[in-house]
Amino acid sequence: MRRFSIFLLLFIVLFTFFGGYLWHQNPLELSRDAILLPPSLEHPFGTDRLGRDILARVIKGGQNSLIIGVGSAVIATFIGLIAGISAGFFKGIVDKVFVVVVDLFLTFPTFFLLLALVSYIQASALVLIIVISLTGWMGTARLVRSESFSIAKKPFIKILQIAKYPSYKIILKYFTPLLAPIILISFTFGVGGAILAESGLSFLGLGVLPPDMSWGSILSEGKEVIDIAWWVSFFPGLMIFLVTFALMDISGYLQERLNKKEKMI
Repeated sequence: MRRFSIFLLLFIVLFTFFGGYLWHQNPLELSRDAILLPPSLEHPFGTDRLGRDILARVIKGGQNSLIIGVGSAVIATFIGLIAGISAGFFKGIVDKVFVVVVDLFLTFPTFFLLLALVSYIQASALVLIIVISLTGWMGTARLVRSESFSIAKKPFIKILQIAKYPSYKIILKYFTPLLAPIILISFTFGVGGAILAESGLSFLGLGVLPPDMSWGSILSEGKEVIDIAWWVSFFPGLMIFLVTFALMDISGYLQERLNKKEKMI
């Protein structure tokens, strides 16, 4: 299954970023003669209520969705890594501040926190990347903190600290490589979560603004005609499902491999 998931994810990424070179329809082109046409050879994914080609829009919107998903996951993972290592390595007041900040963020449901932030900011791909990453780093940070406590107790780390080896070198040279599997798992989960968060915001009209588009915004546009034109919402929704499924399956496999490795140790 994992090979299928990797192949599926790779295919969707290539389809999204290079499909426009094979399918030359303009995702913004209106056509009064092609309103709500069902899937056909001329329009494989059909058209929307303004006569725009859904396949072209799914390709273009997917670029924004994937960029927002990956960008948010990169920033969130980086913040979680820095915060978690700092709490686990330095402990004391740093760890206490970490616990207070994380608990404060977790007090509010993540999606409602997203809604609150986006409601007061004009959404764009960059804004969504920043907002989603700022509300999605806590899980990674808690995992990294827990593992950092374990690493900090290892004898060779204590010897390096007694020898007054620079802290930043200990973190970069020893902590980061040992934390790499957890970081990779958190990143794959983060990409899927960020894509779903962006899709949810766009579905509610708080995501990327027209004429820009994402899978979530295309899905939202189809909700008003879903009774007579199922394809408008189906295909962007299918892409969101397939990407999320593939990422979660890969994350589960990585988690399984990590657990086996820990048992062997």
